[in-house]
Amino acid sequence: MSRAIVVGTGIAGATAALTLRSTGYEGPIVLIGEEPDEPYRKPPLSKDVLRGTMPFERTRLRAPDTWEKQDIELRTGERVTDVDVLARKLALDGGERLDYELLLLATGGSPRPLPIADGLDGVHMLRSASDVPALRDRLNDGSRVLVIGAGLIGAEVAATARSRGCDVTMLEAEPTPLSRLLPPRIARVYAELHRSHGVELHTGVDVVSLERTADGLVTRDADGRDWTADTVVVAIGMVPNTELAERAGIAVDNGILVDEYFETSVPGVYAAGDVANQPNVLLGGRQRIEHWQSAQEQGAAAARNMLGDRTPFSQVPWCWSDQYGVNLQVAGWPVVTDDVSIRGDLDALNFTAVFHRDGRLVGAVGVNRAKEIRALRKLISTAPGADPALLADEATDLGTLASSSVSTALT
Repeated sequence: MSRAIVVGTGIAGATAALTLRSTGYEGPIVLIGEEPDEPYRKPPLSKDVLRGTMPFERTRLRAPDTWEKQDIELRTGERVTDVDVLARKLALDGGERLDYELLLLATGGSPRPLPIADGLDGVHMLRSASDVPALRDRLNDGSRVLVIGAGLIGAEVAATARSRGCDVTMLEAEPTPLSRLLPPRIARVYAELHRSHGVELHTGVDVVSLERTADGLVTRDADGRDWTADTVVVAIGMVPNTELAERAGIAVDNGILVDEYFETSVPGVYAAGDVANQPNVLLGGRQRIEHWQSAQEQGAAAARNMLGDRTPFSQVPWCWSDQYGVNLQVAGWPVVTDDVSIRGDLDALNFTAVFHRDGRLVGAVGVNRAKEIRALRKLISTAPGADPALLADEATDLGTLASSSVSTALT
């Protein structure tokens, strides 16, 4: 039977299914996911939903009747256990087998575990909607919350817990918070932001033990320091879900290896989203991106490539975070060794940092400057050789510059 199957109901998978239909695929489309919920937006989980200011229903990607109207068979709460790439069939945990013409793996990732926390009551992770209620119930005024990991999820959970009146401690193994996204000069701004809102932040911490005592959960580090809390949130990163691909004999290495069209090592099988390790067609090398916007764009691009529109994926990564009412946005691939120029005022939390590498524009970080980040994201792909001094000059209208560069690129 001519059928397209998408495994994974996150933003990459859901977008791919909708794009397959809107782009003209006329056969049956099956969208399968392990989570019991209809496709939903995950970014609000660590912020508004955890805070209790947004009901979970408002995170739905589409109205409940969308899938039926688009003639997409949505199957939630089901797990694909095996894929036979030779027979073009996959097996579900209930024993059912489905054949396919087109297959996309958008299996996402799982929270990186902390083995010393296994089985301890009061230890939480936050990755899916099912994780929210139990954690939110523990974020009460005056409760002691310890967050292990100061990446995006950890930092957002810490900010949310403070907004609910919790006493919050955050531990980070790296010298600064948000170290995967921000160079030290800018990460320190975020360290001070958390401290100014009452978070006890410790960096360079090597956690070695976690145990429950009569007084609560006690976390110790290699230097002998300890912290006691009522609740511990582990937020130390994500592990790509490659098990299904591995069992099918599909090549994996820090994710599922794909080409610039999102096709895996097995012809006719594609992968997109957090799990996809893809070529960086702008800078060279490979990349696996764990950002919502990128997963959405990848899902749409993979679907179009599956239908024969062979276009290399070249979108510039972009992500955002809201903490204490401060909006952080990151575009491109900034790293600590880049040349950095600042537009605005770091201390006033109103700035854009522009990153160049070997004279090429490669990234931008903005705080409360969303328009400039949108412009710089375009410039990274359309005018990477733009004069660094021009971009650093506050008098330069980046929006106008981006528009003119796009027009030039199209002519």
